[in-house]
Amino acid sequence: MTSRLVVLGAGTAGTMIVNKLRRKLPREDWMITVVDRDDVHPYQPGFLLLPFGRYNPQELTRPRHEFVPDGVELVLGEIERVDTAADSVHLADGRTVDYDYLVIATGTSPRPDQTPGMLGSEWRKSVFDFYTFEGAEALAGALAKFDHGRLVVHVTDMPIKCPVAPLEFTFLAEAWLREHQLRDRVELVFVTPLPGAFTKPVASEQLGDMLETRKVVVESDFLVESIDNERKCLVSYDEREVPFDLLVTVPLNMGSDFVERSGLGDELNYVPVDKHTFLSTAHENVFAIGDAANLPTSKAGSVAHFSVDVFVANFLEHVDGQAMTGSFDGHANCFIESGDKKALLIDFNYDTEPLSGTYPIPFAGPLGLLKETRANHLGKLAFRWIYWNILLRGRPLPLPSNMSMAGKHPAEHDATHTTKELP
Repeated sequence: MTSRLVVLGAGTAGTMIVNKLRRKLPREDWMITVVDRDDVHPYQPGFLLLPFGRYNPQELTRPRHEFVPDGVELVLGEIERVDTAADSVHLADGRTVDYDYLVIATGTSPRPDQTPGMLGSEWRKSVFDFYTFEGAEALAGALAKFDHGRLVVHVTDMPIKCPVAPLEFTFLAEAWLREHQLRDRVELVFVTPLPGAFTKPVASEQLGDMLETRKVVVESDFLVESIDNERKCLVSYDEREVPFDLLVTVPLNMGSDFVERSGLGDELNYVPVDKHTFLSTAHENVFAIGDAANLPTSKAGSVAHFSVDVFVANFLEHVDGQAMTGSFDGHANCFIESGDKKALLIDFNYDTEPLSGTYPIPFAGPLGLLKETRANHLGKLAFRWIYWNILLRGRPLPLPSNMSMAGKHPAEHDATHTTKELP
């Protein structure tokens, strides 16, 4: 009897899963299907660099079917709902896809409609996002014309996809303004709902110092209530206001609407799962992975990569009736572009703060943790090739799934660092 595995979402996590499991599951025993709304796979980390002319639009998308292996069916269509009682997925066009095991990997998306005024008269005129291809491309045009005024970078609320990206945009914008001799004509403001620059205190302190060195004004603990389009300002729930000439906002991020319609999600449409095994807390044959799950770690591509490695082994044990022995520790690492062709790298998990040291080879690197280096910048640029050619295709990378402490320094040394004057 053939078992049916259905994966919802052919993004980073979903594509890796079908590639890895197709090699592991006997074809005569398993039918694998992956469902997505379209045949366009974006390289989302590239959206950050698109407004600064670092990438051409053509470099950031490829057809999804190029990465779906032989022996996996790709179904294109909008997902209407999941019927967990009948073990079936209903598509908007009336088709039904039945499953024995379901993996939800539909990610998270910006929802500007959730903030009053965000989609008002200034949308894509003076209010922009860069978490979508269309938004990043429109912002590129606006930034090219911007030569004075108040540039505000704003985060609506957490969690968001790639939580360091707003900071990266701020650092890149500051460097871009200096490069174009505009820095003294622009006030740069970073507005965040957090008490500091980032969610992790050690990294937040260092990143906050970097913002201060670059003379970026930080407006913290700011929970936006609305955007006033006529007066061009952000308005918080405690009635603070932040005026802008150009606003680069990160809207509220939410999981897919079908998750809510299916009764599978929390208030932000993320699927509650065991944070170590990714198994749904409500259904024994449903998993959620990557940005679609309510994991208490970054919604980032590295988390998808590391968690998929743990998931695949767990899934094989689970369908064989065994206890799952793999335990994901929340491992994440993120490059943070800091401008001037340099970047930082942070490495952390559920329980451990970002530490200084070296990565991925202990004591040898070549990448430095919590340190601005050109090697880290080159590492971020090199990742695009790795993403298309290795990661998505489910090929192994010599990186541990769970966080290694080898080559890292104790946390008490990480709060001490120096800043440098910028050119």
